[in-house]
Amino acid sequence: MTDANRAMKQDPFLDDDDPFLDAADVERLLLGEATREDMNRARAPEQAVDDFGDEDPFLAETEIEPAAAAPAPQQRVVDPVFEDVQDEVASLQVGEALYGEVDNDVSDQPVPRISVGAFCERPETGALIHNAANDRRLAKAHVTVELGGLPAAIERYHDETTPNLLIIESGMRGRGLFDQLEELAGVCDPETKVIIVGAANDISLYRELMKRGVSEYLVPPMTPMHVIRTISELFLDPDQPFAGKTIAFIGAKGGVGSSTIAHNCAWAMTEGMQSDAVLVDLDLSFGTAGLDFNQDPAQTLGDALAEPDRLDDALLDRLLVRCTDRLSLFSAPATLDKEWDFNANSYEMVLEKVRRQAPYVALDLPHMWTPWVKQTLLAADQVVVTVAPDLASLRNAKNLFDLVAGARPNDEPPRVVINMAGMPKRPEIPVKDFAEALGTPPTLVLPFEPQLFGKAANNGQMITELEPKSKAAEGFSHLASLVSGRTPVAPPKRSLIAKLFGG
Repeated sequence: MTDANRAMKQDPFLDDDDPFLDAADVERLLLGEATREDMNRARAPEQAVDDFGDEDPFLAETEIEPAAAAPAPQQRVVDPVFEDVQDEVASLQVGEALYGEVDNDVSDQPVPRISVGAFCERPETGALIHNAANDRRLAKAHVTVELGGLPAAIERYHDETTPNLLIIESGMRGRGLFDQLEELAGVCDPETKVIIVGAANDISLYRELMKRGVSEYLVPPMTPMHVIRTISELFLDPDQPFAGKTIAFIGAKGGVGSSTIAHNCAWAMTEGMQSDAVLVDLDLSFGTAGLDFNQDPAQTLGDALAEPDRLDDALLDRLLVRCTDRLSLFSAPATLDKEWDFNANSYEMVLEKVRRQAPYVALDLPHMWTPWVKQTLLAADQVVVTVAPDLASLRNAKNLFDLVAGARPNDEPPRVVINMAGMPKRPEIPVKDFAEALGTPPTLVLPFEPQLFGKAANNGQMITELEPKSKAAEGFSHLASLVSGRTPVAPPKRSLIAKLFGG
């Protein structure tokens, strides 16, 4: 035995059975304020909590429901039909105390303007996601919460386009769960991300779900911050930044109505496809988007282009004007007091930041040919060329087609919209000749309807707002579906969860 060991055996304050010494306890013993027995009695409850015996401490952690004081319940809408369920959900709307400890390791950057559909099996999970949706970080996202789990999601999206993110709660495991996920995959859009909320903390199940394309797997206990963090990691990953699809609209010559097509198509994408979009009016001197949407913002795209290095998400959010719940406008200055001469790099920097804001970005390009117009056109994910049925439009459209096809051999060719067809007493080139010259049939042919389009322009309305049953409104819906890859959806019904919380 060493001298140190002998000293320890002789020291009355050191004990082989004591796993550690607390400095304060040693001081109390030295001063005679407590005895060894007092210390053991004081530590007994703490030892009982720390001693899990043969149980897995991690399993115990997930099974023990933390207790905390619940905040005052939020005001809710009284619905007599769901009164019993409403009382149950209200008692569960206590936030962190019910779902585990608060996790503040979440980015303050807001999630983009995405659509989120949640299908829950339990009302308390729906309440949790509803609370998460009210957080400032999800203020731009459109979140709907329904009960019914996987079967309800499969039934809903048989005939509808899926949102950008699906959150599905399922207590199933094994073959039954995988069969239903295969059925869900059959109705899901390829770009849709899926989060599964399960009941089992099973690493094998997690790996199998990841193999099948599930983006994330969550298990209780959860907080609203867990949900927010998971969504943020999916759409704010710095290694894979979120970028919306850009659709560039350009006219084959001036006055063919390309801006009208762009504005109405952007409206149809947001209102008909239930997806968020940003419309960028790039005609800085003569842009009409502000007029068409009855908007006159104090700050415009010109301010962003003047100092593109200063443009961050917070400033960009202030510059964008909300035309509707889903459509935002980046308006042109539309003044002649400046020349608005910016280089191509400034446009590229600004548009790259705009793409982080929404799943779709409609670019209303002016009829001019400059380095930045060419660069923006060729960098777009989709190109729409508007023409009139005349020879100049045909020649210019053919030039545009040849340029775009040569620079983007792996992309689909531009889509052609023939506008103002059938104008009285005007000789026109037949649609068949346009199709033969361009090598593709026109996507949309809009008849000459000066009264309808003129009234909409003077009222600051879209065609679908003014005449939703018109052929032009149907045409814009068709074009929006093609360029976005989404199908029109019926207006969503108010879900049970939304009713309970006044959403």
